[in-house]
Amino acid sequence: MRIQTKTVLTWLKHLALALTLLTSGLAWSQSNTIKIIVGYPPGATSDLLTRVVADAMSKRLNQPVVVENRAGAGGQLGNMAVKAAPADGTTLLMTPVATMSIFPHSYAGQLKYDPFKDFAPVAHLSNFQIGFGLANKVPANNLKEYIEWVKLSPAQNAFFGSAAPGSLPHFMGVLFGQSAGIKLEHVAYRGTAPAMQALAAGEIPALSTVAGDIQSLVDGKKARLVAVAGEKRSPMFPDVPTFREQGVDLVASPWYALFAPAGTPADTIQKLAKAATASIQDPALHKKLIDMELEPTGFGPERLAQIMKADYEKWGPPIRASGFTPQ
Repeated sequence: MRIQTKTVLTWLKHLALALTLLTSGLAWSQSNTIKIIVGYPPGATSDLLTRVVADAMSKRLNQPVVVENRAGAGGQLGNMAVKAAPADGTTLLMTPVATMSIFPHSYAGQLKYDPFKDFAPVAHLSNFQIGFGLANKVPANNLKEYIEWVKLSPAQNAFFGSAAPGSLPHFMGVLFGQSAGIKLEHVAYRGTAPAMQALAAGEIPALSTVAGDIQSLVDGKKARLVAVAGEKRSPMFPDVPTFREQGVDLVASPWYALFAPAGTPADTIQKLAKAATASIQDPALHKKLIDMELEPTGFGPERLAQIMKADYEKWGPPIRASGFTPQ
């Protein structure tokens, strides 16, 4: 009987230990879930990119990586959420160039975060193209014809939209007008979806937007893409010439990148950067990004910091010259 009692007690101790380890393991797993916050709604190119990268990073890190959309204020809500998050590597920000290098100029004195002080660069994921699209009602097939059409009746024809005021597509449209000798009037929408709906419905004659976002309208013959702002043509739209090819000296190389809250340990940053850059350079993911009208890069923290600063310095003068004032 004593032997049986001792055996039962030993078994119970082992069971208790096992349960403790299991519970601890579950808690550890939950606490080590990485959350990538994207400041834009589901379905946008930024959201789709974040999801494929999160899935690839999860496999490389052998831990859950989830995506959370914090859409609003042109992406600023996502930045503010990550700024306030613990600097322990469990919360990351996926954002385009706009919130880091453009908004400090266009929203000078109003931003509730400092891109250079509140965030730590992790990985540069990809470049993308800005495109200029026209509604079907516009009788123009290229920039030259569009410019002439605007000049015929500026009061009615000179409007163009973008997904957010103070964004890179907004200023690309403004600079295009200045370069072409026409004054274009900006119409701001609350996100990509309503802006594209307005273009498809003919509510606005033109739209400056991420080229990949307008693909569905082009494929459905609900709008036309007449120019892209890259150094070269887009593989997705090989028949669409660049601004420069059409006599407008306008080039931009916008990007998407990952950031962590400032103060995140350097070794944690390097671990996350390695997982992100290796994921981007994987042939399967590489192809997915190209199919999404993205140019995969996969640069580490140091290179990302340099690119971010260079774009900040590049866009300051033209944004100030545009006279933009946030409402």
